[in-house]
Amino acid sequence: MGRVALVSGGTRGIGEATSIALKSAGYSVAANYAGNEEKAAAFHERTGIPVFKWDVSNYEACVDGIARVEAMLGPVEILVNNAGITRDSMFHKMTPLQWKEVVDTNLTGLFNMTHPVWTGMRDRGFGRIVNISSINGQKGQMGQVNYSAAKAGDLGFTKALAQEGATRNITVNAICPGYIATEMVRAIPEKVLAEKIVPQIPVGRLGEPEEVARCVVFLVSDEAGFITGSTLTANGGQFFAG
Repeated sequence: MGRVALVSGGTRGIGEATSIALKSAGYSVAANYAGNEEKAAAFHERTGIPVFKWDVSNYEACVDGIARVEAMLGPVEILVNNAGITRDSMFHKMTPLQWKEVVDTNLTGLFNMTHPVWTGMRDRGFGRIVNISSINGQKGQMGQVNYSAAKAGDLGFTKALAQEGATRNITVNAICPGYIATEMVRAIPEKVLAEKIVPQIPVGRLGEPEEVARCVVFLVSDEAGFITGSTLTANGGQFFAG
């Protein structure tokens, strides 16, 4: 059995593609999900990957959920922090709840998921953490002050924690996808996608979840052991970070 990998938000979209890619690469994978029982059950039936329900915005739920994963599969050696939500609104209309829900899941969720596995990774002298941020955490996006702020915070989290893990053979990296053909992006009106979003992408199309998943598989590999604190962009040339 390969190393144990846990993917949050791992039954849909980029998380689903990542869970499948890691299993195909020989890892023993667990997929976390928050609420869509039907999609999670269908994912498990189709892939055989065990699924575990908890809310990453709740620290105690993460501690309990990770303990259940480790009881079944063994210590988590690879963590992919993919779970994320949107609550889009122009800032002057944004409610405190819209702000809190997005920050609690998309930023605090990284702490909640990573903190319970960190000591074990340090003690074993190995770990791979990949945080799925966003192009909008790099460049910002109107109507997404909450989301952009949280995703930018993910990058600071990555750079700081990478420095703490380096001497213990723990790498911490981030991926910033652009517009990927997931349910979240497909929910954007087709006219907006065709006329305003795709024309901004030099390669002329949306990305595929599998393209992000392949980035994850590389970053968690032994071969990527010298890469830490890095941000890998997968956005079709839409934005180049300085």
